Amino acid sequence: MESAALLKAIIENAIDGIITIDERGKIESINPAACKLFQYAPEDVIGKNVNCLMPPPDKERHDEYISRYQRTGEPHIIGTGREVTGLKKDGSVFPFRLGVSEVQYSGRKIYNGFIHDLSREKAAEEKLRDYTTKLEDQVTERTQSLQSTVMALELAKEEVSQSLEKEKELSQLKSRFVSMASHEFRTPLSSIQLSAVLTEKYAQQNDEANIHKHIGKIKNSVANLTSILNDFLSLERLEAGKVEPVYVEFDMVKFAEEITEEMQLIAKQNQNIVYQHTGTTSSVMLDQALLRNCVINLISNAIKYSGENTFIEFNSEITSHELIVVIKDNGIGIPDTDQKHLFEAFFRAHNTGNIPGTGLGLNIVTRYAALMQGKIEFESKVNQGTSFTISFPIQHENRTNN
Repeated sequence: MESAALLKAIIENAIDGIITIDERGKIESINPAACKLFQYAPEDVIGKNVNCLMPPPDKERHDEYISRYQRTGEPHIIGTGREVTGLKKDGSVFPFRLGVSEVQYSGRKIYNGFIHDLSREKAAEEKLRDYTTKLEDQVTERTQSLQSTVMALELAKEEVSQSLEKEKELSQLKSRFVSMASHEFRTPLSSIQLSAVLTEKYAQQNDEANIHKHIGKIKNSVANLTSILNDFLSLERLEAGKVEPVYVEFDMVKFAEEITEEMQLIAKQNQNIVYQHTGTTSSVMLDQALLRNCVINLISNAIKYSGENTFIEFNSEITSHELIVVIKDNGIGIPDTDQKHLFEAFFRAHNTGNIPGTGLGLNIVTRYAALMQGKIEFESKVNQGTSFTISFPIQHENRTNN
C-alpha cells in the first residue's frame, strides 16, 4: 500500500504529463501536469479516445498506429520518442516530446505516455534564430564607403529606369545591374578598406615598403571601381539613346600615342604596349571620344587578361577607304564555346576566374563602333592570346555633324 501511495504521489506531482490508455486508445488516467498542459479536467477526458488531444493528421491516424503495432509489433511511437504536437481545449496547439512505453498489467496491455512540454525550448530556438539573423545582418552591413557607392548606384539605376521606354527591357537591365554591381563593387571596396587599415598600421611602424605596397593596392582598386562605374554609365547612356557621334578631324598617330602613354601607366610589371602606324596619312574624321573609349577598353582587357613580362600590340592603319585598329595580346584567350556570346551584355568567359570585370566592355565597344558605322572582329585561342580588330570607313555617307 505504501508503494502504491508513493507511486501515485510521484505521478500526481510529476513535472511532465503522464497519460495511460488501454489497447483501444481510451484514456484511463491523466496526471495534473498533463491536465494543465491540455487545459482539461480529468473527468473531461478519462474514457475518451486519446486522439481528442491530437490535431490532424495524427488525430485521424492514431487508432491505426495502435492497430498496426498490435498486428505487426512494429512501433510508430511506442518504445521510441519523438516530437509531436498536442491540441489544447481552447483549440491551440503546442509542441512536446512524447515517449510511449507498453506495460503488461493484470493480463492486459496498457500504454503509458510521458509528455514533456517543448514550448519554452521552441520559443528559445526561435529567439536564437532571430538573434542569429540579426547578428548576420549586422556582420554583413556594408562599410560607409560601400553605402555611399550603393546610393550612387541607386541614383544611376533610377536614371536608367526613367530613360528606358520598354518595361520588359528595363526590368531585365535593373536586375542584371544590381546583381553585377553588388558583386563587382564588394571586392575592390573590401580591398580598399583592408589596405587602409594596414597602411595605418605600417605607418605607426614606419614600414615604408608595406605602406607603398598597400597604397598601390588602393590605387588599383580605385581604378577598378572607376572602370566599373564608367561601364555602367556608358551602358545607361546607350540604353537611353543619349549617344550620338560627333565627327571631328584629328591626327590618329598623336591620338594613339597619347592613349599608349596613358595605358602604360596602369600596365602590369614589365608589360609593354607597343604602338605602330601604317599608312601615308594619319588624319581621320571620327568621334574621338567614342573611338578613345573603344581603344582603351580593348587595351584594358589586354592588360587584364595577360601576364607580366608580356607585349601588347597596338596597331593602326589608314587605307584609301578605312581606318583599321588592331589590339593583340598573348593572354589567357577565349574558350571556343564562349566566343559566340562574347559581345552580349554582362557575359564573361568561363576562364576569367577571379579577374574582376562587368562583362559590359565589349558590348559597349561594339555599340560605339556601330554608331560610327564600324565593325569589330576577333581571333582567339585559349592560352595563346586574342586579337581584336575594329575598322571604320573613312567616308561616311549621310553623316551628321553635331
